[in-house]
Amino acid sequence: MKPCLIILFLLLTPKMSGPQQIYKSDQVVFTFFSKAPIEDISARSEKGVSAIDVKTRSIYFKVSIRSFEFRKRLMQQHFNENYMESSKYPFAEFRGNILEAVDLSKDGSYPVTVKGDLNIHNVTKNYTVKGQLSMEQGKITAHAKFQVKLADHQIKIPRLVIRNIAETVDVQVSAVYQPAANQQPAVTKH
Repeated sequence: MKPCLIILFLLLTPKMSGPQQIYKSDQVVFTFFSKAPIEDISARSEKGVSAIDVKTRSIYFKVSIRSFEFRKRLMQQHFNENYMESSKYPFAEFRGNILEAVDLSKDGSYPVTVKGDLNIHNVTKNYTVKGQLSMEQGKITAHAKFQVKLADHQIKIPRLVIRNIAETVDVQVSAVYQPAANQQPAVTKH
């Protein structure tokens, strides 16, 4: 029985001799900034996750809304309760594809365009984002900046504070990817 299990394990385990296909990151940094006349608002989360399938060029990001930290505790409370309704909509997710064929088998830095669907506040919208991928010593680094219009995701701002919050928020994403231990596809196509 034991030799059969070992053979089954070897047959089902992907070969590691070829180039790495799946890379993952479990410490993705998301930041956002909102410039407003009365007070600028910024927040940061270092608890996002991501995966890249270099063969299919698919990419996935996910972050807990409650993981964003603000300078002021009251801002964080209003963000979660009044605007993002994070108890009803706990995550933001992005599923997309890298449009350019980049060769991540060798070290280098590559400008890329990623196109896909961003789901925030249970509203999905298509985005096209410019970014940068770098490969160095077997690790992939990704950086991107883009803007999110709150109205596009049906995030309502009460009239009382409409002057305090910008209608468009600047978002930045940074991630460092390691080869995934398990080579089974972690990224699903939409």
